[in-house]
Amino acid sequence: MFDRSRSRPVILAVSSGGGHWVQIQRLSAAFAGAEVHYATTDATAAETLGRARVHVFPDANKDTPLRLILCLLRMAWIVLSVRPDVVVSTGAAGGFLAIRLARLIGARTMFIDSIANARELSISARLALGVADRVLSQWPQVAAHTGAEYRGAVL
Repeated sequence: MFDRSRSRPVILAVSSGGGHWVQIQRLSAAFAGAEVHYATTDATAAETLGRARVHVFPDANKDTPLRLILCLLRMAWIVLSVRPDVVVSTGAAGGFLAIRLARLIGARTMFIDSIANARELSISARLALGVADRVLSQWPQVAAHTGAEYRGAVL
């Protein structure tokens, strides 16, 4: 829910590095008019964004449980300090964690699964199905059998 005391909505755009980062950048035009904060695992991302607010969190996955705990703690700090109205993520684990945490403070959330997942949803997207307001697949056949929605491809 948009905080009416703010002059414009606050969006937290979250992604891991690599292709996930490319995809979240492709969505930046959709964020026009909002105060946008980016969160990523790529510490060099701030160089490509100019004046945008960039928060860095540790990369983690199910095979790195200690890093996953660090990622959770850092993401909690990011979400609580930014207080987003909306969280959009293109994955992976950090994006799911951001969505999970943001739902606890009443933010609207969307998880967009990577274009690379042409046969099935990623683990993070499957987890997000039970939490996010919207989970999108970039493949119509994947959306048709998973419960995700298809609205087109980012790339």
